[in-house]
Amino acid sequence: MLKKALENVLTEKESDELISAFDQIGEIIIVRIPDSLLSKKKIIGKALLDEVKIVRSVFYQASAVEGDFRTRDLEILAGEDNTETEYKEFGCKFRVDVKNAFFSPRLSTERERIANLIQDGEIVTNMFAGVGMFSIMAAKRKKCTVYSLDINPIASKLCETNIALNKLAGDVISINGDAAKIIKEQLIDKSDRTLMLLPERSDEFLQSAIDTTKDGGIIHYYSHIHADKKIDAGKLSEQHYLNVTPVKSEILDSKIVRAVGPRYYQTVVDVKISK
Repeated sequence: MLKKALENVLTEKESDELISAFDQIGEIIIVRIPDSLLSKKKIIGKALLDEVKIVRSVFYQASAVEGDFRTRDLEILAGEDNTETEYKEFGCKFRVDVKNAFFSPRLSTERERIANLIQDGEIVTNMFAGVGMFSIMAAKRKKCTVYSLDINPIASKLCETNIALNKLAGDVISINGDAAKIIKEQLIDKSDRTLMLLPERSDEFLQSAIDTTKDGGIIHYYSHIHADKKIDAGKLSEQHYLNVTPVKSEILDSKIVRAVGPRYYQTVVDVKISK
């Protein structure tokens, strides 16, 4: 779609250089542009704004997602300079701020998978919840209780907004603060299931995940794995988890969530722990 929108703007060679994937989030497009085409970024933004009729803003992603708050620098290319929008997914509505709180539309399949795994009556700790998408999707479908933690106050506030936007079968409790500290003070041995959606720092927070999870509970351990062959990424992530965990664990499943670079994958390992 991106290349088609730009066929009258870029040469064939330039079009081949352009990363074909971009994120459309509600009324916002976020595009990644190779250095060789940065001189044409405004033209690219205008072409996208004209082509995708429901979009009101096109932003260039000027930095990776980084820092404790998991935010990124965005530069307006065309349209309205407003980073908030409404996003819909699997019957849920979410208010998101694509610059000031972590959000990725590329995790939709994984959000649905987790929501389907959670059972009525479960207590869930979502350690790095962002605006609450995993938490709310689970509580929309199941009579569960989800503790939705995030250190970013904007993300936590948006989570509270999103709780109010959706009619839930269960309960979502948004708590702002450092996940390790919140667990130590409030959530020891609390959860039947724990989500660790911070793949670049999972090893650092693994003990906290174990602390909040009951004996016999399940941890969804996300990580970034390098694999020369895509088919090997799941098994490599299982081995990595087994190398770092301090508790007896039964591997239930593993899978690639998404590619994050050449031969580099975000993976998840589902494990049942014994304490």
